[in-house]
Amino acid sequence: MARFENTQLGKLLEKTAGRDKAAALFDMIDVDAALLAEGSADVSRVILAQAMNMLLFAKNLDAVPEGKAYVEGKLAAGGKVVFDHGALRTVAGTDTGALPAGELAFKRFLEPLGFEVAGLYPLARLKMTGRAYCHIDAPESVAQFFVSELHTDQFSPAFQQAVKEVVSTSRDPLDARAKALLATLAELKALPFDDAAELLPQLVGCFAVQHATPSLAAYETLLAESAEMAWISTEGNAFNHATDHVPDVFALADELRAKGLPIKDKVEVSANGTVRQTAFKASQVTRDFIAADGSRVTRIVPGSFYEFITRDDVIDPATGEKKRDLRFDSSNAQGIFKMTAAAC
Repeated sequence: MARFENTQLGKLLEKTAGRDKAAALFDMIDVDAALLAEGSADVSRVILAQAMNMLLFAKNLDAVPEGKAYVEGKLAAGGKVVFDHGALRTVAGTDTGALPAGELAFKRFLEPLGFEVAGLYPLARLKMTGRAYCHIDAPESVAQFFVSELHTDQFSPAFQQAVKEVVSTSRDPLDARAKALLATLAELKALPFDDAAELLPQLVGCFAVQHATPSLAAYETLLAESAEMAWISTEGNAFNHATDHVPDVFALADELRAKGLPIKDKVEVSANGTVRQTAFKASQVTRDFIAADGSRVTRIVPGSFYEFITRDDVIDPATGEKKRDLRFDSSNAQGIFKMTAAAC
């Protein structure tokens, strides 16, 4: 395998994150050999997508101490992470300020990066809809995105008003220059190296809180009807969770539980049995709120978490070949989302 410094992916990560961070990412995340080509004048969309995903995975670990400790233990034992997908939550049907509403907040740059919607997943119990974005050029090599939208029109008027109060203050993390670069990327499927390095930090910046600090009253109104929207009010568009593909999620869950780690009680199994998921319970984080008198107060609330998934190989009906089952499952997703349901 080529040394990361000699690859275009490695050079891009080194340019934007520094040599030490780039080296740590390559030590931690398993990268398909097909993504380790040597550098050229232009950066393809798949390389830019992979660089973004690697930075986002590390960002999730910084937010989830349990996940970070697990990964450190895995690396110490000689393993690597197979990054399967990251999950995001968005809000549809309301004023979201300068940020596009719902999935459009991410679709506008995921599509130029080479992702397309590979599946639609109703999440009726949560009054949400999920969409799986899979990379066209390297579906099994580049981690997917599970982007969910919360449908505010299915909730009470008081809830809808609280949602609007929170997210109508949202800013757009992409400036005019970034949008121009994305338009070029959509057309040419590649960018000059310096342009790709300029765009990459702005893309990572989209995975964050874009709105102002919520009022405590709004948070409590949201929490009474939707733990998912309450989570969005404090965590915004950050990764709800990042997911490690493992050989046997049942065995791993038993092992982690025996060590006393905060693993989910149940493994979620898809209707066809080919996809199995579990997760650490959400990290508890301290967040600011605006009290009725205008002062700032803090509360401990659920943050992000770290997930584990096992995917079986299935026969592709179009080719007759065995391929990893990259699909999701609505029931599984709703079960996993419960990890952020219990506020402390």
